[in-house]
Amino acid sequence: MEEFNTNTDSSTYGTDLRALNEMIQKESTFIDLLFNEMDKVIVGQRYMVERLMIGLLADGHILLEGVPGLAKTLAINTLAKCIDAGFSRIQFTPDLLPADLLGT
Repeated sequence: MEEFNTNTDSSTYGTDLRALNEMIQKESTFIDLLFNEMDKVIVGQRYMVERLMIGLLADGHILLEGVPGLAKTLAINTLAKCIDAGFSRIQFTPDLLPADLLGT
């Protein structure tokens, strides 16, 4: 059975909070670098870029929808280059079959 520290001493919480803040600052440096690289290419789409980062960090899926010209493909391509990942694009059409995505 785990034992939990029930010490309510505020100095303990202050130390833990300082250590946590230091860890967050240290670990978030690469996120700042990603934002800087993305900002060099993507202009005026900060909200989208932030959501892309959230999806990346949460190890989730991202669906981008929008009218043409909003830099959706460019944003994903740029993010893939920044993190040295692969990028491929599929144009969904009414006649698209599962075999077109998965192969035969």
